Amino acid sequence: MNVVIIKYNAGNTQSVLFALQRIGIDAIVSDDIETINSADKIIFPGVGHAQAAMQYLKEKKLDQLIPTLTQPFFGICLGMQLMCKSTEEGNTNCLNIFDVEVKKFQSTHIKVPHVGWNTIYNFNSILFDTLLEPAFVYSVHSYYATICENTIAQTNYILPYSAALQKNNFYGVQFHPEKSSEVGTIILKNFIEKS
Repeated sequence: MNVVIIKYNAGNTQSVLFALQRIGIDAIVSDDIETINSADKIIFPGVGHAQAAMQYLKEKKLDQLIPTLTQPFFGICLGMQLMCKSTEEGNTNCLNIFDVEVKKFQSTHIKVPHVGWNTIYNFNSILFDTLLEPAFVYSVHSYYATICENTIAQTNYILPYSAALQKNNFYGVQFHPEKSSEVGTIILKNFIEKS
């Protein structure tokens, strides 16, 4: 199976590669339009700043390509946020696959960013097949997608928000499956084998 991880100068590519290797998948990392177009499955990871990431996608014309893709596509953390309409991080317009805005956590008494293990619940997707609710996953983020019609799992930190989104062939998770132990492995495996 031809799995491509999109390169766009956002971190955590290496840990996603290793996580895929653990389930028997040797992915390639690329920002080449032809390579991405010919992939069976695409993973869009990310740790970094939304504005800089979108700038790189525009330079490579990937902002035009990504919304037109028809194969299963999986965004992780910043990758999922960039699939939304816009983000408050740098007041950035994003890829508009999910019609939802990404907002910054606001709290005077709870720590931001949200770092560490938390539960996800209200699953509604093949991504979560065989998982029991609630499931524990690992998160590192200061921004979140609000609950919307594309929400397929929720988390609660300061307020309830979208832990995962799906629209047609596009999936996204706010947490890091590559750092979420057995639960994350199951989610990655479900994406590879069932989407």
